[in-house]
Amino acid sequence: MHDSMNAMLRLYEVSEFLYKEAELLSDRKYEEWLDTLAEDISYRMFVLRNLSGKAQATEYLDGPLDISWFDEGKETITKRVRQIRTHQHWAEEPPSRTTRYLTNLRILEADSGSEPAQVRTRCNFMVNRNRNEADDHCLYGHRIDLLARHEDSWRIKERKIYINQSTILMGNLSFIV
Repeated sequence: MHDSMNAMLRLYEVSEFLYKEAELLSDRKYEEWLDTLAEDISYRMFVLRNLSGKAQATEYLDGPLDISWFDEGKETITKRVRQIRTHQHWAEEPPSRTTRYLTNLRILEADSGSEPAQVRTRCNFMVNRNRNEADDHCLYGHRIDLLARHEDSWRIKERKIYINQSTILMGNLSFIV
């Protein structure tokens, strides 16, 4: 009973952290959102290929040398936020309006003990992005996050984003997924 109670409390704590993180992005509180990232974060969104059923195990280009839609660390993410804040970044002027939805959140693994130092999660997501009058798009798929304990909360140490679209129809990926 004690282990299952710890697991439920851990899932609640992790879900509240991830919901708050999504809310910060949707509310354009980018500087606060940067504080949810570990200094050594790896933030990557993989390219998806349309392959036959037999080859589906390799449909995402997720190897270390494969190309990605983006593969960033904290320094480049911080530069992107600064660029957006100038209000001179053509791809984000006017700024995108985004809403993030997370569902099916599970903890895949956690360090042993009631206060694990790291947890790996998986969730399904959808990001709706609206800009201008006719620019309304969604990205959806699943992601795997590695969260590291930081003081009384968590930091995102690794985010692997697996979108379901092999072709992205929006004009740019200038917003933060």
